[in-house]
Amino acid sequence: MILYSSEINNFHFWEKLSLFFTKAAFVTIGGAYAVLPYVAQVSVETFGWLTHYEMIDGLALGETTPGPLIMVLSFVGFMAGHNLFGGSIGMATLGLTLTTYYTFLPSFLFILLGAPYIERTQSNLFMKSVFTFATAAVTGVILNLGLVFGKAVILPDHLHIEWLSLAWMIVSFISLQYVKVNMIVWIGVSLGIGIITFILQRL
Repeated sequence: MILYSSEINNFHFWEKLSLFFTKAAFVTIGGAYAVLPYVAQVSVETFGWLTHYEMIDGLALGETTPGPLIMVLSFVGFMAGHNLFGGSIGMATLGLTLTTYYTFLPSFLFILLGAPYIERTQSNLFMKSVFTFATAAVTGVILNLGLVFGKAVILPDHLHIEWLSLAWMIVSFISLQYVKVNMIVWIGVSLGIGIITFILQRL
């Protein structure tokens, strides 16, 4: 039976997964883009659960939905179970389920225990100061995420520059920042260009 398989009983992995996403839930004070760099760095570089490209796929998936944080974290849990257990969909699904559960659990506890005291922090100068510095730190963390994955896209093998990706990054920045193109429209355009490029490269 599956319940007694060595995969289920690999306690060390499941313990690490559960503790990691519980810790990740505690740094969501800055929103999704505060926790995603932390999850990306640890899951890719420290644990080796997935590759940089797979993580970029997860981020892209998250940006297509209203809830990017839980989508990306669930994707990481899914890929961790999938990659570490030889492509097992069952283990991937279990990884996704545990990731979702342990990401939400601390949030519910915070809401239940902290809700009565939240309003009191509105006039607390100390708390305002803390949140100001937290906001500054989150900005730096988001910048770091952009640099890490920008490098993975532009220099995939650390030797050759992907000139098309670099050019499209510059065009996207100009279009969004100065031309003020609708972001949803631009994502669709980029998706179309990516599909066309993929087809042309395979011809």
